Amino acid sequence: MTTPLGNLADLVRRAAERFGDKPALVHRDTVLTWSEVDALVDAAAAGLSGLGVRPGDRVGIMLGNTPDFPIAYFGALRAGLVAVPLNTGYTRGELEHVLGDSTACVLLASRAVAPVAEAVASELDGLRHVLVVGGDTEQSTGADGWQSLLERGRAAGRVEATGGGEDLAVLLYTSGTSGRPKGAMLPHRALLANLEQTARIEPPVVTSDDVVLLVLPLFHVYGLSAGLGAVAAHGATGVLVERFDPVETLAEIKRCEVTSIVGAPPMYVAWSMLADIEDAFTSVRLALSGAAPLPAAVLQRVLDVTGHHVFEGYGLTETAPVLTSTLMSEVAKPDSIGRPLPGVELRLLDEQGRAVEEGDPGEVVVRGANLFLGYWPDASDGPDGDGWFATGDVAYVDADGDLHLVDRRKEMILVSGFNVYPREVEDVLLAHPEVQEAAVLGVPHPYTGESVKALVVLAPGSHLTAEELIAHAATSLARFKCPTAVTFVSELPHGATGKVSKGQLREMSA
Repeated sequence: MTTPLGNLADLVRRAAERFGDKPALVHRDTVLTWSEVDALVDAAAAGLSGLGVRPGDRVGIMLGNTPDFPIAYFGALRAGLVAVPLNTGYTRGELEHVLGDSTACVLLASRAVAPVAEAVASELDGLRHVLVVGGDTEQSTGADGWQSLLERGRAAGRVEATGGGEDLAVLLYTSGTSGRPKGAMLPHRALLANLEQTARIEPPVVTSDDVVLLVLPLFHVYGLSAGLGAVAAHGATGVLVERFDPVETLAEIKRCEVTSIVGAPPMYVAWSMLADIEDAFTSVRLALSGAAPLPAAVLQRVLDVTGHHVFEGYGLTETAPVLTSTLMSEVAKPDSIGRPLPGVELRLLDEQGRAVEEGDPGEVVVRGANLFLGYWPDASDGPDGDGWFATGDVAYVDADGDLHLVDRRKEMILVSGFNVYPREVEDVLLAHPEVQEAAVLGVPHPYTGESVKALVVLAPGSHLTAEELIAHAATSLARFKCPTAVTFVSELPHGATGKVSKGQLREMSA
């Protein structure tokens, strides 16, 4: 695949020109061809432009894995707008922060999240249009419905893409060390470059003949680019699944004869426990896993039952996203993240910025056309003057040249591939009037990789229970960020500067 520095939505136009009558998106009993998707993307682009927005304006997309998401996403990009994919599990506070920080002027929200979306809209003056998508009827503020918008857009006919290259395409919010999510600025160039980089892997990750399972949330960079983006880049067929259920997704793999799975560890953990996996995987050509480490025992169990090795990769939101893959290794090993993709430069540096000795661990520092611009709104903390970006992750290279992660970005917790920074959770816990002090860390979890555990010092005389505190957290945090366990302690360990010692904290919680 050779991709010019254009607009990401050009991928849909090209797929329609090459594979017009071929199924592009399958969702339950609905099948859309590439020609139909391209026409709907045109309609979305024209309809959104008709709202009075200008190129560069931000559009929030809070939709599940239905055809409306790719249509809205590529439509916004074709119109020269910036897509802001939003976690459908966001609470009102989280959604208000992201929409307010991005100054989004349009929000597309599914009926399931409409109450939260409409509540937030009433607080943000800059959010001029909220379109509720799906259901028997449609509601909206500042416009008269998503379907009406598409109908008006159809009248405009063919729409040529506005912008591309270094123009901002997607603003993806990822938790920052400050505890508040911050927007990673991904230009069209970065997303297109990573699709081209992955296309150079052998055997190919996705081809035009593939049927790709799209069950990973499209609001996450992995599902958005490595999944949906790759489907569009190659004119493949994407099977959209709104939520992961082990039994139902295996049935969908079999029904649609899925050939390529873009997955995450919890999926393989669950599937490996089901007897139907061998039969369902009959059509599968390639199985991928990313976003978190895949337990070696699960990888082996899938291999033993299905004959398929699950290939792992590593990447970041800021790198659009894939940096390495075990598909690049001579032999895909358990606990390895493989080798860099073509076009990705990778170095391991010590704390003084020097290359580490052979076999020693070092911080992963990368360079390539797939890197982001920096963080919203001023492109801060992006690649340095020479194009290098320090990931904060620590890895070493084994004797065969394969990479192994040994530590992750500072104190980040990874729950089912989603970033959780302790500070954000701790701030919510500390907001409870009966909590005197709180510290959060990640603990191993057999299904999600890690889960959030809180150690809490209560105010004198408090009788607060763990269940009550978790319920308090759930009012302000998405479910994956909420503690699954709370331990009440008399005091927390502190270092010389007064900061909680996370090393001693781990010993306490062991």
